[in-house]
Amino acid sequence: MIGKSFSLFASRTASIAGRPATFAIAVGSVILWALAGPVFGFSDAWQLTINTATTIITFLMVFLIQNSQNRDSRAVQIKLDELIRATLGAHNALLNLEELSEEELEGFRKCYIEIAEKARDEGLIDEEGRPAIVLPGNGTAMLVEENAKRRHRRAGRRKR
Repeated sequence: MIGKSFSLFASRTASIAGRPATFAIAVGSVILWALAGPVFGFSDAWQLTINTATTIITFLMVFLIQNSQNRDSRAVQIKLDELIRATLGAHNALLNLEELSEEELEGFRKCYIEIAEKARDEGLIDEEGRPAIVLPGNGTAMLVEENAKRRHRRAGRRKR
């Protein structure tokens, strides 16, 4: 219950904090503070007021914004996982990559660099200059349009 309430509060606060009106209010506050300087004789208390206020606001906003970013990141990862899962020819091993170690991620990255280099070396592009898709499972290069036709044929066979 507290987690959901905090998430809702963090989301709304981060949304409000990112609006132009909120920025204008912050700028206005700094201008008012600066204009009040001569009235307070540019005293230590006058300086301490803005320092304390900005420190507290920054400290609290870090947690609120981080919470919102974490939630957004998890939601995007779930959506990407679903796209990978639902795409014919996609590799389910790519699901949940964010949970792997740096070394494991580097292994996947190197594999895809090799696939990209192979496609570039073979100069595989369609009539409109779009790059080819290279299927990592068997390393076979296939043009985008050809791959779409192949998937369409497979889907037709499954319906029969």
